[in-house]
Amino acid sequence: MQITLNNIGKRYNYEWIFRKINYELTSENNYVILGSNGSGKSTLLQVIAGNLIASEGQIEFKVQSSKVQSSIAESLLIDEENRFHYLSYAAPYLDLLEEFTLTESIEFQAQFKPFRESLTTKQIIEITQLEKAKNKQLKYYSSGMKQRVRLALAILADTPLLLLDEPTSNLDKNAINWYQQLVNAHAADRLIVVASNQQEYEYPFCNKWISIEDYK
Repeated sequence: MQITLNNIGKRYNYEWIFRKINYELTSENNYVILGSNGSGKSTLLQVIAGNLIASEGQIEFKVQSSKVQSSIAESLLIDEENRFHYLSYAAPYLDLLEEFTLTESIEFQAQFKPFRESLTTKQIIEITQLEKAKNKQLKYYSSGMKQRVRLALAILADTPLLLLDEPTSNLDKNAINWYQQLVNAHAADRLIVVASNQQEYEYPFCNKWISIEDYK
């Protein structure tokens, strides 16, 4: 996976949140977008995801695909309408289908986006460590439990791009350790981008840093 940001900028009314971002992200590295609250890091992540439209510039998505009957890999350009197939996204502000149970949530996502390593519903429930609440509607979950569900659905999705916005929000110390172990176990062969306000335990696996303050 390769993402190229060409002169990306975003503004609301007359206020520019960031401008002139020229950057290339590749699956050989993992990246963290750093900035204080309200600095625009989440906005940039949502622009990359396609949840928001950039006010200026263009984003190019490419994935590696082996040619049929050949071992030579080629880059395929992905159009905007199909990018959601290649990414998964977790953020504390993303709504869950709260009338669903955990079991139903997993089975529902599987209809649209497969899970890594052909994980079964039972295996995913075990990974979340929420077995005792698997048949409880998500609206009765605590904020920390809901965040576990968001993270598990995103990290375990079989996508080459994983976007995480302040992933440890509402997590206690044990859950933060769970999150780190889960990412490390499923980081291979994918590009990971995290948005964080300097919480280092959110991105120990990242080796590249992007400061949103550099693009004001």
